[in-house]
Amino acid sequence: MKHHVGAGLAILALSAVLTACAGGTGTAPATSPAVTAGSPAASATAPAASVSPPSATSTTTASAAVDLMTASSSAGEIVVDGKGMSVYFFTNDVKDSGTSACTDACLAAWPPVVTTSATPAAEGVTGTLGTINTPDGKMQVTLNGMPLYYFAKDTKPGDVLGQGVNGVWYLADPAGGMIMTGGAG
Repeated sequence: MKHHVGAGLAILALSAVLTACAGGTGTAPATSPAVTAGSPAASATAPAASVSPPSATSTTTASAAVDLMTASSSAGEIVVDGKGMSVYFFTNDVKDSGTSACTDACLAAWPPVVTTSATPAAEGVTGTLGTINTPDGKMQVTLNGMPLYYFAKDTKPGDVLGQGVNGVWYLADPAGGMIMTGGAG
């Protein structure tokens, strides 16, 4: 009987955490890198057994400590989020405009990198960090005045499948430049 009570308590605790996170990431598809197991959007569709630590958009100190960092990849040294997911620039964005050119259906494939802090934290990133407001009121991280995005087909740290897509999506380097070599085209 104790085994069932313990499991029931664990499920209740998990439900409370998932309910608290339900404020969510908007309409990003379940395949979105911003929607990883344990993230607010995944919590509605992921089985309880696959839940991992809260996403970087959580308000917990541990996960919000670093919004961006650097990592080695097949494209060289790149900028990634605190969980190692690659981030991208969209060449249609206008530097320092305060808005994103990726809207509506574009956001399903290219979810914004969001933060809970007006001053995003980074390790190894030397470019200037900032934020802009998304249409749903979240803070999207910018690097050197350009909004940052995830690619929905990148499903694990180290994936760089968005590099060069349609000749307008490029990985960010630590100084805040676009890595224009390689990619899907």
